[in-house]
Amino acid sequence: MTEAEKTNAGRPLPPGDLHLYVHIPFCIHKCAYCDFNSHVRRQPAWGNYREALLSELAYWSARPQFSGRPLASIFFGGGTPSLAPAELIAGTLEQADALLGISDDTEITLEANPGTVDAGRFRAYRQAGVNRLSVGVQSFTNAELLWLERIHSSDQAMAALATARAAGFDNLSLDLMYGLPGQGMEDWMRSLETGIELAPEHMSCYQLTVEAHTELANRHRARPLALPDDDLSLDFLRRTRARLQDAGYAAYEVSNFARPGRYCRHNDGYWLYHDYIGIGAGAAGKWDKQDGGITRHANIRSPEAYMRAAMQHGKAINSEETLDIRKAAGEAVWLGLRRSRGIGRAAFRTRFGSDIDAMFGSVLRPWQQSGHLIAAADSLYLSDKGLGMADSIAISVLRD
Repeated sequence: MTEAEKTNAGRPLPPGDLHLYVHIPFCIHKCAYCDFNSHVRRQPAWGNYREALLSELAYWSARPQFSGRPLASIFFGGGTPSLAPAELIAGTLEQADALLGISDDTEITLEANPGTVDAGRFRAYRQAGVNRLSVGVQSFTNAELLWLERIHSSDQAMAALATARAAGFDNLSLDLMYGLPGQGMEDWMRSLETGIELAPEHMSCYQLTVEAHTELANRHRARPLALPDDDLSLDFLRRTRARLQDAGYAAYEVSNFARPGRYCRHNDGYWLYHDYIGIGAGAAGKWDKQDGGITRHANIRSPEAYMRAAMQHGKAINSEETLDIRKAAGEAVWLGLRRSRGIGRAAFRTRFGSDIDAMFGSVLRPWQQSGHLIAAADSLYLSDKGLGMADSIAISVLRD
């Protein structure tokens, strides 16, 4: 720890935005590439799961690090949240409002799969207070959807968007995936064009990743997939960013694009290193400590074990860790560099009590000299050249 870090450790930290993540772990089918905490259950115990969520929310909202802080955003992720009864969603939002506070400006997102679309349920979600849907389309090519093991077709995906609009949603996001085995650039661009034609307010376009401990990883080890090399992957990314910019979608993060004012505030909260409460099986939470470090926890992953613990104790923590101020600052750099605006120098100095150059200049300067990082007077951000090196830059900071 530098002398500046020692001097600023223990200073009062300014309160920032607080976010709430609610994990719904149940799915109809678990796709081979999925590494999220998702579980197939024919008949989920929705009543018990709702009770567990409410118990856990009561516990965390009373903790001094969260108490009295209204919510800037709420995100129902999964799993497949659009399988959940509207009563569970409504009950969770009512509890969150009563304990912490929800304003008219609070962004409330629910992830939805096209294969679980139900017009009545979408209307009920909207009436419950959900004001943003994130639809996991992944592809508009049926052969690719079949390979991905998605349970919807291209037509069903397009119908899902129409259903959401009819239910009153004026803030929609689409997830699309590129870099599939054998996928050509023309194949990807056709799918992207279909997404643009549907005119969502937000699009997430990301590359297929073979994550360890997934069924896809097992298959890849047994018979390697024809995945794109680094040059083709970067070409996918650059062509995607250029086309979406032409269509009026600003790249506010490496893989996320939005029309003016429609960026995802919840995900941006993660990249800005804000505090968040995480409830549900496998969910995680994070909060700043007064010494400049952070503490975070992860919940029990098994839905049944989670429900038992949360209903009995009000919490279901599986693991917890604390980072000192320097490691926390390194994480903030890693996350912040994913944003197109990068890391604001003033905000970094306020949060960590030291300028980013003073803390990490020896690591970051070579990336600036090579043209991968741009050091502006008020921020530090990736250049176009640096987009493909984001992970390498992050690793160099985290290892410092």
